[in-house]
Amino acid sequence: MNFEETAKSLAACGREFYRRGWVLGTSGNFSALLETQPLRVCITASGNDKGALNEAHFLEIDERENVLNGIGKPSAETQIHLAIYKLFSSVRSILHTHSVWGTILSDVNFKNGAIEIEGYEMLKGLAGVKTHEHKEILPIVENSQNYDELSRMIEDVLTKNPNAHGVYLRRHGLYTWGEGIAEAKRHIEIFEFLFEIAGRMLR
Repeated sequence: MNFEETAKSLAACGREFYRRGWVLGTSGNFSALLETQPLRVCITASGNDKGALNEAHFLEIDERENVLNGIGKPSAETQIHLAIYKLFSSVRSILHTHSVWGTILSDVNFKNGAIEIEGYEMLKGLAGVKTHEHKEILPIVENSQNYDELSRMIEDVLTKNPNAHGVYLRRHGLYTWGEGIAEAKRHIEIFEFLFEIAGRMLR
């Protein structure tokens, strides 16, 4: 898809996630790869209400975060998106949500280093997972406002966990991805379902 079509698809995801309570206010950010050589990414501009998101709220950027198309500035978390794209050649879209249940689990499980979920049929919605007996290990990284350092930490933890379908920033939010926007959206839905199940089980 071109920039405009990609922005429309990502905006639709954002509005749906807002409706589900996963990106309230201006939280969250979404991106998709437009080109690999040279690297071109469509990504949300900073500071927009995700419930009213439309294609005008997206930017086209290069690997140095220079804005090539659109109005606004990239999110401070753009570095994280770029690090994941450079690490995994198959990734074509990255989505980032801030849900209540996931945030609770990231805090409760931080000392263990990961949120671990197994035995649920919904796990089969994650790319490559063929059985409910799969154990999904979602690494948790301490949150930081130093995004240079944070993106390096995420790159390091994902290099050590190449089969992970996502990563969680403690007390912050989920990053997950896919080979396209549809797959990344499905991963968000699967994880958020599983987070709510695991969170309710804590009670």
